[in-house]
Amino acid sequence: MIETAYAKINLALHIRGRRADGYHELETLFAFVDAGDVLSVAPASRDTLRTLGEFGGQLADLFDNIVMQALTALPRPQGWAVTLDKGLPVAAGLGGGSADAGAVFRLVEREYDLPDDWPARAARLGADVPACVASQTCIGRGIGTDLEPGPQDLTDTPVLLVNPRLPLSTGPVFKGWDGIDRGGLTEGTAREIALVGRNDLEASAIALCPEIGAVLASLRNSNAWLVRMSGSGATCFALFEKVAARDAAARAIAVAQPGWWQMSGQLR
Repeated sequence: MIETAYAKINLALHIRGRRADGYHELETLFAFVDAGDVLSVAPASRDTLRTLGEFGGQLADLFDNIVMQALTALPRPQGWAVTLDKGLPVAAGLGGGSADAGAVFRLVEREYDLPDDWPARAARLGADVPACVASQTCIGRGIGTDLEPGPQDLTDTPVLLVNPRLPLSTGPVFKGWDGIDRGGLTEGTAREIALVGRNDLEASAIALCPEIGAVLASLRNSNAWLVRMSGSGATCFALFEKVAARDAAARAIAVAQPGWWQMSGQLR
């Protein structure tokens, strides 16, 4: 079996407050790109994981990998040998690990069905894992695990992801949030929510990784109708009206910054 772990982006990410347990209350509009990591599964006597791809070597401890944790969290009558082709950068604001776990959940659902309490099992792996299981536009509240269906008007929208090839840990970015509640998401279509929205972690992330500002500036120098940092960074994204405009921006950035990672796709 083969399954894509779709890259997650936050079209808007509003931080509403700090919690006593160390998490943050937030409101976010999740969206997913039709590309990402690729998982291949074959029957085996026990669960194993092999990584390859551009970023596969960065996953040093395979036993602590979220793919193995997801396999452990879901009962199956036999083991799986999983090969993970890691095309998404690590610690990049794309939910790469969570997307990988979400792909495992979909594979188990396809083969055996999921247990009734799968959302709780997914949430224990990570706050955005439940959203990554469906990998469809949705709204997340609480710590991101309280989900509701989102407007689907942005399906097939051309998107360009760009990362300066610099990892950025989530914890320090959240710690650097200025603590100001600037309000929740608006109502409306996904496009309206995104345009009115913001990413409240952007300033903190740029302070830790100034190259994010350069990525945003490059994307804003295109014909994109929305440019924003995703999650806690360092990946930024741009949404376009036309595929040709996206591809032109990708080519220009590749020439100007050949060292940056990028991925083109469309929203699911």
